[in-house]
Amino acid sequence: MTTNTAQRSILCVVGARPNFMKMAPIITALNGLRSKPAVRLLHTGQHYDVAMNHQYFEALGIPSPDINLEVGSGSQAVQTADIMRKFEPVLDEYRPSAVLVVGDVNSTIACALVATKKGVPVIHVEAGLRSFDRAMPEEINRVLTDQISDLLFTTEESGKENLLREGIAGERIHFVGNVMIDTLRNNLSRAVPVSKIVQDAGRPDFMEGHTHHALLTLHRPSNVDDPAVLRPLLETAVRVSERLPLIFPVHPRTRAVIEKSGLRDLLETPRILMLPPMGYLEMLGLMQGARVVLTDSGGVQEETTALGVPCITLRNNTERPITVHEGTNTIAGTDPETILQVFDDIMRSGGKSGRIPEYWDGKAAVRIADTIEKWMANDFQC
Repeated sequence: MTTNTAQRSILCVVGARPNFMKMAPIITALNGLRSKPAVRLLHTGQHYDVAMNHQYFEALGIPSPDINLEVGSGSQAVQTADIMRKFEPVLDEYRPSAVLVVGDVNSTIACALVATKKGVPVIHVEAGLRSFDRAMPEEINRVLTDQISDLLFTTEESGKENLLREGIAGERIHFVGNVMIDTLRNNLSRAVPVSKIVQDAGRPDFMEGHTHHALLTLHRPSNVDDPAVLRPLLETAVRVSERLPLIFPVHPRTRAVIEKSGLRDLLETPRILMLPPMGYLEMLGLMQGARVVLTDSGGVQEETTALGVPCITLRNNTERPITVHEGTNTIAGTDPETILQVFDDIMRSGGKSGRIPEYWDGKAAVRIADTIEKWMANDFQC
């Protein structure tokens, strides 16, 4: 596709809250380009909590979406199909020069697939990450999106190795760093203090006698959908809370299973503070002030590495190996005794000190925008 420079435009796609953190610095950087491409933002509505989405957009300074598909919830197949069905007429109407997608959610693969079939170049930010676990829906989304993308931006060197092994041409791959860390660095001074969060929750004495806390996040279907898997993880959290006060912002999916399965009583202890889902600045404060974070989130693995906070990943694998090899992350799986062993080691030794990976310097979005500008000026040739 060859387009006159004056007509060039980029349609940026977000669908889930982790996408918001990745897209915020990219939009800023694209808007700062000398060539001034028209930048439009489309929200698929995959994460459909209006108040929560507004909170993230406002906190991160993201402009209101130009288009909202409002797809809402559904199974993997239904949600992906709904996004594709609603995205195609938008593509026909706006005729962008390129579609930019981030991450690995259903919105990512759905919009990339429609764009590719319509002959519109696809840009994938956060390409090449692999858990090598095809049971994860996100892994399927990552692999397929990378295969049909024209320009691929990686956060760590392992991403390029994975892409080359899968047959992606090297000239299409660009190692630029991590846009999540751009957002973290830009907002660290605005992080909400833990003292305010517990005060607002009506528990001003929650941290009494402690300067730090443990933070727990759980949302992956493999961990939360089956009560037989979730129960031992919650029981482990209770044991952790006996040594550190534990703050648990509960994902709606997780809360539903807790309530339906009668697991709420497990968490009725003054040492655990259950919270509703937090905004970005609140989560940043909770991570920054933690002694240790227990999570099944890929983004939290990256953010804790950037913050130098020990992280225990409650999965058997990670698509972000740099957080283990260079950062503060330890893969513990879901076995309670293994988790507690890692936790005990952190309490005793302070955990991994780690280091900040290459290009996690707050300038990844600028590198992305500069590369896109050159690519478009070269008629979309790498």
